[in-house]
Amino acid sequence: MDTLKLVIANGEYLAQVWDYRRECLEAESRMDGCGPLRKAESPEWWLAETEKYLSPDTLPAGKVMATQFLAIRERDNTLVGMLQVRHTLNDYLAQFGGHIGYSVRPSERRKGYAKEMLRLVLPYCKDTLGIDRLLIFCENEYSSRTVRANGGVYECTVHEPNEELELEKFWIKST
Repeated sequence: MDTLKLVIANGEYLAQVWDYRRECLEAESRMDGCGPLRKAESPEWWLAETEKYLSPDTLPAGKVMATQFLAIRERDNTLVGMLQVRHTLNDYLAQFGGHIGYSVRPSERRKGYAKEMLRLVLPYCKDTLGIDRLLIFCENEYSSRTVRANGGVYECTVHEPNEELELEKFWIKST
């Protein structure tokens, strides 16, 4: 598998972020871990919105601080996935969202990128945010395998009524 690096969302990759959005919309794919990308008016708007989550002074009401990462394939500097780390949990995240959301662009799936993205972000969660145990929810077999491959321990399955989803709930120790 190609080597990945995680970078905090920035202006360098905005064209690729917009292409990622287009590809997900065309595939009718969820955009977990992408912040407000689905409803974004422009890539610049998306970046400005994600940056609001980095400071308590600009944090939208009812939301939690979060860091938006881009997973970049190093050999060609290509955006292959996105991952959002929530620094704390509110009621909704504790029940259905968890600390981490992630996705891989449809054309790059089933190549091990999600597993590597999750592995790469665990030290950030522990060392930077001080989170020892992470809550992660997933809705499909591939995501479940990703979490389990990174030490995730299944707790239960919950029903998310707004999206009509059955979500597996996992805990994973950050390293």
